[in-house]
Amino acid sequence: PELSKAGDFILGGIFTFRTGYRGKVPTFQSLPNPPTCLINVREFKFAQTMIFAIEEINQNPAILTNHKLGYKIYNSCGMTNIMKSAIDLATGQREIVDEKNCTKADTAQAVLGHSGSAPTMAFARIIGRFQIPVLSHFATCACLSDREEFPSFFRTIPSDLHQSRALAKLVKLFGWTWVGAISNKNDYGINGIATFIQAALEEGVCIEYYQAFEQTGPLRELTKVVETVKYSTSKVIVAFMSHREVNVLATELYRQNVTGLQWVGSDAWITDHSLTDSEGHSILVGSLGFAVSRAHIPGLEEHLRLLHPSQFPDSPFVRDFWEDTFDCSLSDTRDAQRKSCSGFESLQDAKSYFTDVSELRFTNNVYKSVYAVAHALHVLHYLQNVNFTTNQGERVTFDQNGDSPARYELINLQHVTSGTMQVATVGVYDATLPRERQFTMNGMKIQVPVSVCSESCPQGKRKVLQKGKPVCCYDCIPCADGEISNITSMECLKCPIDYWPNTRGDTCILKEVEFLSYAEIMGIILTFFCLMGAVLTTMIALVFFHFQETPIVRANNSELSFLLLFSLTLCFLCSLTFIGRPSEWSCMLRHTAFGITFVLCISCILGKTIVVLMAFRATLPGSNMMKWFGPAQQRLSVVAFTLIQVLICILWLTINPPFPFKNMSHYKEKIILECALGSAVGFWAVLGYIGLLAMLCFVLAFLARKLPDNFNEAKFITFSMLIFCAVWITFIPAYVSSPGKFTVAVEIFAILASSYGTLFCIFLPKCYVILLRPERNTKKHVMSK
Repeated sequence: PELSKAGDFILGGIFTFRTGYRGKVPTFQSLPNPPTCLINVREFKFAQTMIFAIEEINQNPAILTNHKLGYKIYNSCGMTNIMKSAIDLATGQREIVDEKNCTKADTAQAVLGHSGSAPTMAFARIIGRFQIPVLSHFATCACLSDREEFPSFFRTIPSDLHQSRALAKLVKLFGWTWVGAISNKNDYGINGIATFIQAALEEGVCIEYYQAFEQTGPLRELTKVVETVKYSTSKVIVAFMSHREVNVLATELYRQNVTGLQWVGSDAWITDHSLTDSEGHSILVGSLGFAVSRAHIPGLEEHLRLLHPSQFPDSPFVRDFWEDTFDCSLSDTRDAQRKSCSGFESLQDAKSYFTDVSELRFTNNVYKSVYAVAHALHVLHYLQNVNFTTNQGERVTFDQNGDSPARYELINLQHVTSGTMQVATVGVYDATLPRERQFTMNGMKIQVPVSVCSESCPQGKRKVLQKGKPVCCYDCIPCADGEISNITSMECLKCPIDYWPNTRGDTCILKEVEFLSYAEIMGIILTFFCLMGAVLTTMIALVFFHFQETPIVRANNSELSFLLLFSLTLCFLCSLTFIGRPSEWSCMLRHTAFGITFVLCISCILGKTIVVLMAFRATLPGSNMMKWFGPAQQRLSVVAFTLIQVLICILWLTINPPFPFKNMSHYKEKIILECALGSAVGFWAVLGYIGLLAMLCFVLAFLARKLPDNFNEAKFITFSMLIFCAVWITFIPAYVSSPGKFTVAVEIFAILASSYGTLFCIFLPKCYVILLRPERNTKKHVMSK
């Protein structure tokens, strides 16, 4: 061991004080040259933190009373030395047996280390068979959670399973849906990036490319990665690898001027100060990633600054570290180019990464690992059940797989220069919280690029995937009729049946309701003609009433004339029921009132026509026709004809009456509020009965058209019935083909046209004679031929 101290319980440590292994594959034909390794200050700091924690526990009477902890810390450069160190700790190298020292086992109670996942996996498989716990402060590969393969592995750092998922959520949080992924070619990188890719796809993030390489691998692998990055369209690189691969990749990208990229990194490199030695450190500024939470360990800085080679006289590394730190030589024979150390060198005033305790992250994990073993030994129980709180208030526990709770700080590299790295914490991620509260940002502004395959579709449009490309690559096309899309729903959503998209296509608004209203111009015009017709009819009735004793009024069956004028007034007024918002009562009233009043009107005209014919026949010698169609029979015929229509309307209203109906099929963007017929048979029965009476009246009037003009009005009745039939014959196709409120307008127009035609044809000539030609309103003139 590089560093050791005796004790009642031995804790083993495996750290790599020297990294950058440069060895050759042995040929077994000659002795290989010793490997060349560089000093790794971070790993030596981990080892010193382990020693500090052990000494702190030994001075604490509350833990392991009457027992002392010792340690054996190995400095292992290269996989072969790491495996040898682990086997030594598992088997226990015993001291020489003599009278003073009986057979004392030196097997380690637990092994702390390694910082890398791959080396840890290698020796954890072996010493796990001996049930010796392995506690890692930095090995994050999710594969180490496999209890069958690694039955005694524990770690004080969260598994990459959580970190990979957190990275996917981070990418989604910043709106990056088009990213590239790079890892190193070992279990740590491959497993970590695989979990990230799966989680990213679940979050709706697309991976443009995935590449892997190893620092010690062939150059062509690095070249392939650089070429892929150079010609990609994504602006974000998710790098799941160690600081060694990041150094190499950043340097090569910098040399080829590949800049403007947003790096998202794993905890293995995001806070590693060795990145400041990279030639391409400038392109790493702005990188985001997760790291374990910072901590403060009281007394650690003083312990580190008190380090002196005299404390570890048998450690070659401590001597090399001292000489490298102060650029001097502890032995004149070792390095003639360096000055001899004066002996007054001290770390008390030195400014170096080794004595810097402002960013204690993974170092704190080493500290917690030592205390976890001490607590397990103190209660003589399993390490699996350890549950305690450190002096700094941090709770330490392990789940069934030996993993620690997943809590990270979101790190932003804001300033990286040669030898300097400024790290800012911009948020916190806690996987133990509900999904919606796992991310907590501290409000710090971060400038990040946009990395999407296709821009978000604007409001009113939807995605259409591009053939042969991932789901993040799409074109935008307008939504179909009746559908919207907004910022919260990228796919088109169908509006409810009573709603329609606005002009921007992002909100559903109530459809416009269309009906013939009193307030619009068409409604006003039709209302005017309805009222004017009623007024004209009333005025004619007053004229007839005033001149009721005159021959022309009496000769034209005044009783039927007044009843006809009354029915015409009702015809004009019933048109008003077709205007306005349809309701249950108005729908039933408008068609029945129209049908009954028109039958009443035509019944009167039919009665007048029959009277004319009967009167003419009665003047013939020996004829007594009038006694069969006197006033009583006339009234009875009008009532009978009208009652038939009333019966039809009652049956219609009883079986299936008209009702208000929202017609949404004719127009997509608006609702036609109309009266549904209910029973179409009832509607056409009403119209058919009116048509039947009108045709009968027309035929009779036509037969009487050549009677003397001064005696009858058959010719005028013929004209009025001709107009009536023409209007209603043309009404049918117009009614069926007219859209919306124009259907109602056509029906009102037909009522008004036929009513005005009847009024003018039958009564206007009489009014002309009564008012303007009184000389013709005499019995002599009426009776003359």
